[in-house]
Amino acid sequence: MSSSSPSIDARFMRRCVELARGAAGRTAPNPMVGAVITLNGEVLAEGFTQPLGEDHAEPNALNKLGGKAPGATLYVSLEPCCHHGRTPPCTEAILRSGIERVVIGMVDPDPRVQGQGIEILRAGGIQVDLGVCEDSCRDLNAGFIKAHEQGLPRVWLKTAVTLDGHIADVNGTSQWITSAEARREGHRMRDRSDGILVGSGTLLADDPQLTTRLPEGGLDPLRVVIDSRLRIPEGARLFQAGDRPPVIFCGVDAPERELPAHIIRVAAGPGGLDLREVMRELVGLGVHNLLVEGGGGISRSLLDQGLVDRLLVFMAPKILAGGRNFVGGAPFALPDAPRFRFRSTRRVGPDLLLDLELA
Repeated sequence: MSSSSPSIDARFMRRCVELARGAAGRTAPNPMVGAVITLNGEVLAEGFTQPLGEDHAEPNALNKLGGKAPGATLYVSLEPCCHHGRTPPCTEAILRSGIERVVIGMVDPDPRVQGQGIEILRAGGIQVDLGVCEDSCRDLNAGFIKAHEQGLPRVWLKTAVTLDGHIADVNGTSQWITSAEARREGHRMRDRSDGILVGSGTLLADDPQLTTRLPEGGLDPLRVVIDSRLRIPEGARLFQAGDRPPVIFCGVDAPERELPAHIIRVAAGPGGLDLREVMRELVGLGVHNLLVEGGGGISRSLLDQGLVDRLLVFMAPKILAGGRNFVGGAPFALPDAPRFRFRSTRRVGPDLLLDLELA
């Protein structure tokens, strides 16, 4: 059996994660996976998950070698699947290939796999090593993991604020708080997300398209609106843009309307709709990573219902005393304040991007 040193295994697994990140926003409900095939420390082929219905990472790499890699080692960021879906099991392709060793970042949380892929490979005489760079692999697919373990998507709450935490001036003017560079980065976030959500306040005030607009193109996420009373105008730009109809969540007692959208009625919850039920519905629509670009109302509702995982805050070097706040609603008492920890900060043009996760 082939073997390798821990440092070499980690290097190739980091490459798997890097490859997988290039598939962000293009694979759900499948996970993002990267694969590297090596022989004697040299890379023979690389691959990553293709759009839904096409090759998973392992066949994507193996196909570059004609499906054969005798004596090689396969590095893969997630346990190979072993069930028939839109594509055949990856374990079958690996067993046919002649690969001698498989290094796996983490076990697949999908109940159709969950260690069974590893057992099949070992039963086929392949050496399997598990848990290399596991934290990085779990972070890569945190949305996929949460969807399978909790039935909820990972929620990224994005906002653009001034130094004193305002998203608009006292008159409600918000265009533009941040720079063109920050807005372009926001569109890159849309391109890498499965869905984008706003509340009815943002919809009625800004009439957004919620599409991805980048010089190099990009994909539109599933466009989602929380509109409990179904007040959206028939002429909203949301209906004129995008490559698929938007999804609108409203209350069970909202008026009946014919709109070019997928309308889903949900029960009431704290301060509006039951957003936890909204999130479960979105997972059923293949949304594992949800970008929220709402105002103070939807931000507060998501925080109150414990649904925010990450904050993405673009901070502009401006002050708007008396402006509208990033989070609305009644004041928090200090002991009850939601707490986050910094993951990273970086410059985006003249602004700062703060990336935080729930503490």
